[in-house]
Amino acid sequence: MSAFKRILLCYDGTREGQHALADGARLAQELAAQVHVLSVINSSAWAQGADITSAIPIDIVGDSVKSVLEEGLQKLAAKDVHATGHFAIGDPLDQIPHFAKELNVDLIVVGHHRAGRLARWWGGRTDGLLLDRVSCSVLITMGPELDSNVETSGATNVGQTTASAEHS
Repeated sequence: MSAFKRILLCYDGTREGQHALADGARLAQELAAQVHVLSVINSSAWAQGADITSAIPIDIVGDSVKSVLEEGLQKLAAKDVHATGHFAIGDPLDQIPHFAKELNVDLIVVGHHRAGRLARWWGGRTDGLLLDRVSCSVLITMGPELDSNVETSGATNVGQTTASAEHS
């Protein structure tokens, strides 16, 4: 019997999220685990751009998250992985542990977003915080490394919702 019966895949549409989804799907298939997919839009990122985002209706934001979630569920279905989808608006560092506890998952799968020191400092990264907030295992997936001469910016957009929840 598998130690991981329920897996929470964190998917935000980014390259890192796609790696987490693919790696999590392979693992779930091998373990015959129940799969949940969580897409979170980081509300703090929206608050930073409050001048612009105050004119955007919240239902458009919700629709954006739902479309990312639907994309992830479709990718899993194409791999014959049945999953239940969940979406949330808020801080991924709050939402991921909340859903992990509510769904009683054994494993959380997130993608790691590589960033340089300046980007981490500028973005206020709090690496390790997710690990401190959950009581289950966490698998951090790593996609192929980008050109090391290219510095990753600290900008955040709708597609980078789990980036702040990814830790290594």
